[in-house]
Amino acid sequence: MPDVDSLVQILWDYMLVGHELRPADCIFVLGSHDIRVADYAVELYQQGYAPRLLFSGGVVQRNPALGVFWDATEAEYFARRARAMGLPSEAILIENRSRNTGENIQYTRQLVESRDLNLESFIMAQKPYMERRVLATALKQWPGIDFLVTSPPISCADYLRGPLPRDAVIQHIVGDFQRVKVYGENGFQAPQAIPAQVWDAFEQLVALGYDQRLVV
Repeated sequence: MPDVDSLVQILWDYMLVGHELRPADCIFVLGSHDIRVADYAVELYQQGYAPRLLFSGGVVQRNPALGVFWDATEAEYFARRARAMGLPSEAILIENRSRNTGENIQYTRQLVESRDLNLESFIMAQKPYMERRVLATALKQWPGIDFLVTSPPISCADYLRGPLPRDAVIQHIVGDFQRVKVYGENGFQAPQAIPAQVWDAFEQLVALGYDQRLVV
């Protein structure tokens, strides 16, 4: 039987999309408990990939399992970080109402359209194990837009050894993977083919107790 790290690696590899970076109208940063996503998005801006950043997320992260306790919404917390790293306020847009990935897309679309911003291409930034789900949601919720998805270049092994508690991170990875299947079936995102080996790894992890973030 594969060890836990090997099983998580299978899900991790599946969730990575592997898009090649190219310039876009805007870097769209989806809310997260991982501040490294904001740091990475700022690096992309500094490298000239887009002239502005849009931070989306209305959740105030207070997660004991992850040891994350913030005093502002994800979007506002990320934007504060970006300004501290030298980004000008005029390059930053904030959407601070959304509570989940679908609302990240929906409310960002409303913001862009209400301001006639004429943004037609986005680099979407999130955690590595959410790339596939983010892209599938965007393709369903905002058709006709050129989306590219990316994440901080961290290996699965390094992520599990990182600053966030290992078992809590695995719970999140397993839960996010399951949502790819469930949300694809209920029409909330574009359906994704899931290889048998990947689904088997998921089921083994659930059997080992990584079931705290599953949806019914």
